[in-house]
Amino acid sequence: MEKQWYVVHTYSGYENKVKTNLEKRVVSMEMEDKIFRVLVPTEEAEEVKNGKKKNVQRKVFPGYVLVEMIMTDDSWYVVRNTPGVTGFVGSTGAGSKPIPLKPGEVKTILRSMGVEEVRRKIEFALKEAVRVTDGPFANIVGSIEEIYEDRQKLKVLVSMFGRETPLELDFDQVEKL
Repeated sequence: MEKQWYVVHTYSGYENKVKTNLEKRVVSMEMEDKIFRVLVPTEEAEEVKNGKKKNVQRKVFPGYVLVEMIMTDDSWYVVRNTPGVTGFVGSTGAGSKPIPLKPGEVKTILRSMGVEEVRRKIEFALKEAVRVTDGPFANIVGSIEEIYEDRQKLKVLVSMFGRETPLELDFDQVEKL
């Protein structure tokens, strides 16, 4: 199973407390191999109080915490039963597993927070066949035309309507065949 990002709903104002509690539970319950990062999405904002400008960290999604984890029964239990957590976003009912965030959504949130993404080191080769895994062209097979290692992107040629069409895709939007 692969680690993915999930959104956890918390009591409003308890986001940082949930983050701290969950990080402690991960260590005490030896779940470091299943639960990796816990983030409270924040942004820099300028606030004027008593005529003075002040830079503050403002929560982007009040009442929510992001958790990077491998979803198993054990990891789900640890997160779900952390004090202050009311549930996962995207779960359809009691006992059902939640839906992870899409890679593009995570990338946007992390970039807005200034959190450096983990660069994927994948060995791609020119003319290698790959399958698109994300976005409007999901499940289409194409071949790698160019590799942009510094930007973590590929130019992939796919056949659409009988002609070769180039797509620029992130490394994490394709899988090798």
